[in-house]
Order: sequence, then C-alpha cells, then structure tokens
Amino acid sequence: MFDGIQRRVISVWFPRLASERVLRVRPIEGPFALTLKQNNANRLYCLNAQAEWQNLHRGMPYADARAFCPDLQSGPADPAQDLQFLHVLRRWATRYCPWVGLEGVDGLVLDITGSAHIFGGEGAMLADMRARMTRAGISVQIGVGDTRGAAWALAHYGEGVAESGNMLGALSKLPVAALRLEEKASIALQRLGLRKISDLAAAPRAPLTRRFGPGLLLRLDQALGAQPEEITPLTAPPHYGVRMTLPEPIGLVADVMAGTERLLVQLCQKLKAQEMGARLLCLTLRRVDQDQQQVELRLARPLRDPSRILPLFERGVNTVEAGFGIDQLRLEATQVDSVPVRQMSHVSTGGKDLLDDLITRIGTRIGLENIQRFLPADSHIPERSFVIAPAAYSDPEGGWAVPRPRPVRLFPPEAIVGTGPRPPARFRWRRMAMTTARTIGPERIAPEWWLEDDSWRSGVRDYWHVQTRQGRRLWLYYTPQNPGWFVQGEFA
Repeated sequence: MFDGIQRRVISVWFPRLASERVLRVRPIEGPFALTLKQNNANRLYCLNAQAEWQNLHRGMPYADARAFCPDLQSGPADPAQDLQFLHVLRRWATRYCPWVGLEGVDGLVLDITGSAHIFGGEGAMLADMRARMTRAGISVQIGVGDTRGAAWALAHYGEGVAESGNMLGALSKLPVAALRLEEKASIALQRLGLRKISDLAAAPRAPLTRRFGPGLLLRLDQALGAQPEEITPLTAPPHYGVRMTLPEPIGLVADVMAGTERLLVQLCQKLKAQEMGARLLCLTLRRVDQDQQQVELRLARPLRDPSRILPLFERGVNTVEAGFGIDQLRLEATQVDSVPVRQMSHVSTGGKDLLDDLITRIGTRIGLENIQRFLPADSHIPERSFVIAPAAYSDPEGGWAVPRPRPVRLFPPEAIVGTGPRPPARFRWRRMAMTTARTIGPERIAPEWWLEDDSWRSGVRDYWHVQTRQGRRLWLYYTPQNPGWFVQGEFA
C-alpha cells in the first residue's frame, strides 16, 4: 500500500462474542451458555468463562452439558444479532485505521500500515484496544503480523506480535491448523507427522500439492508473505440525516417550516444520489432548554421530492411547543425504500401522486395501516377471492375480472326456509317477506379440498342470482349434500 513501509495487520478475535453480547444486557452470575439447534439436536453455541471452567465446550449436546453442570444457565442463540453486533464493533475499530474488515463471524482484521504512530506505536495501540474491550466486558485476543494469515494465526493460537520481516520465526511453533485449514486437511497433515508450521514449510512442496491441492500451500505462502492477501474494508451504510444549528432561537411556525425546507432539499439530494426514497421521516426540534420534540411523518409511497413532502409536515409542526425557542433542527429518514431512476414519459402520473399524498395526510391522523384496499386473490371460493391490505404498502391490481357477476355486499351465510333444488317462490329474510320474481343459475362451486374450512363442510354449493319483487337482488345458494338454503350476498 505504501512504498518503503512494511505492511502491518492486526487480527482481533472475540472468542465469546455471542454470549458476552447477551450478558452485557442481562448479566448472569455463574456458568452461562447459548444454545443452537444443529442436526436436530440442541447444542452449546457459545459459553462464558465460568462454563468453560466446568469442562464444557462448543458443540456439546445441551443435555450432556446439564449433566456435567447442573447450575448451567442458558438462552437461545441469535446469529443475526451477533453479526449486527460485530458490525458495531467494526465501526468502532475504524478509530484506529480506515481499513477494517470482518474476519469470519467473530473477528475483525485491520490494516494499520502507517497509522500505528498516531497512537504512539503498536504497543500503545494494542494496549488501548484491550483496555477498551475490557471496560466493555468483551474478551479479545489480538495478533499482529506482516500478513493477514500470520495475524490470524497469532490471534487464535498464540496471542502476540510478530516482528516485522520474520513471519516464519513467529509462526514456526504454531500448529498447522493456524493456517486456516479445514479440519480434515489438518488431521491428515498431523498423521503424516507435519504437526507444526515449521514442519510444513520444510516439507517438499510437490507431494503436498498432489495430495492436498494448491490450497494448502497457498495458505502457507499467504501467512509467510510469499502470496498477497487483500483486506476488503466494509463501507459504512449511507446515513440519511441532516441537521441545522441556529445562531438565534426561533419559535414561529413559518420559521420552522423554512428551516425544514432547507433540510429537506439537502436530504432529498442524498436520497437521489443513492436512488432511494423516504418512507418514514423524523424531524427533531431541540429547544434552548435542551428539551426535544419530534414530528414523525409516515409516507404512503417512498418520496424524495421536497415540494411534495414539505406541506405534509405542517400539521405536525403546528403542534410543537417552542418554549423559549428552538436552536437546532435535525431531519432523518429512518426508513427508506429503493426508488430507481425512471425514463420520463408523456403519461401523467399526477392523479396517483395526489392519491398518495391524500393517503399520507389521512394516515397521519388515523394511521396508514387503517387505510385499506381490496386486492384479488387466486381462489374461486367467494370468501377467499379477495384480501384486504394497507393501501400505503400495496399497489392496486388492474383487470380484476370474474367469469360471472359477484354481489357488491358479501356477508356470512344466513339461513332461510326453502325446499327443493330451485329457489323458493316465497321466503323470509331478516324479518322481511320476499317474493321471487326472476332467477339466474345455478353456478356450482366446490370446496377447496386442500384447505380446512368449517363453513364448507356441507359440500358443494349451487349459487343463484335471485331478483325479488321487493327490489332486493340477493345471492342465494343451495347445499345438495346437506339440503338447505342460505343468503350470502346482495347485488347493487
């Protein structure tokens, strides 16, 4: 990376990352372990130091662990949360150097070339790392070397610092497993008598390549510096937030809206650069007495147009108590969705935009989830031919066509008196006397045998469109397998 400067790499290993993440939130005295179901068996996933002192180890069946240590306390493992916590540690490690990447699921790798002198040398930097990790309650093992492989080996199998330019001397006494080999290859090398890295480095290369493939010697050369191995730093996710600190406090709604407009323009430029749109915006107003008030705006569609978003903030800003004045405004898009760039078209979308803004305005009062729309569903059963979804999180479906007309109102079946397979000439429904004038049908609908539905246990149904002399147009059905008549819907 730097001409004339020897490359230096730090490998940081957190041997109890998962368990210590949980214990930081909920401290427990005594042996503790996290369990994870593997191969239909509940096994130990990560242990604290007290559990390891009881001769428990990773991969041990949980039942056996309880037999060895009856006082063992446990909890379920969450690898996704562990990875998120590791990303937090990665961000923290950028205080030492900008090149920080992940090393598996429980480690970090740092390229500190040219940055150690800022902290007073490698020794002072490592001491600062250990001290901060100790205060945070996190166990750590650190290795330093000229290569990524050497640093990893020293962190996992012999915590220490390798002198620059002498990787073979620093790694010679470590086992071959320190070269990040698969367990199968490591066991095979030990059976051949190659137990240490020095034994492997002195062995003829051609027979090893024929037996184990090129991957074995590649790991050796990477650790010793004969082959390069890059460190890929993770880029921090974009932060969609802007703020403004005012020289003089403000309190008028017009002034707050003007400041919000300036922040919106900056925020929408960030969103546009990433081809994203805001779904949830949070405007934080800090008063001079250090109290904060927030105005939250949920949008029916992801937006990045300041002119459309700004008027939607007005209702929330009107409810803010300015007190002795507001001296800082902070606007953040806490939830974003992808909005790819589209080619301009002559077709106007103004109507859809107005509908989305209307849904947003109503949603700020009653909640976006309470504004719903009907969507078609793939089922010939009347009760299952549609679903109800929030309008803000779904798109309208076009071409909702049915082979036969369906009633406007659909309700649970209501029994009426009737005999025979044809609609009764006269019947009573909801305490009203009805006289049949005209019928259309029948339309036979069979139940979906792959779904359990108690209301369809009576078998097939023969549906009729019945127009009465009283003006009501009803949807009746007859159950031939269990004779009976029911009303289930009403046409317009």
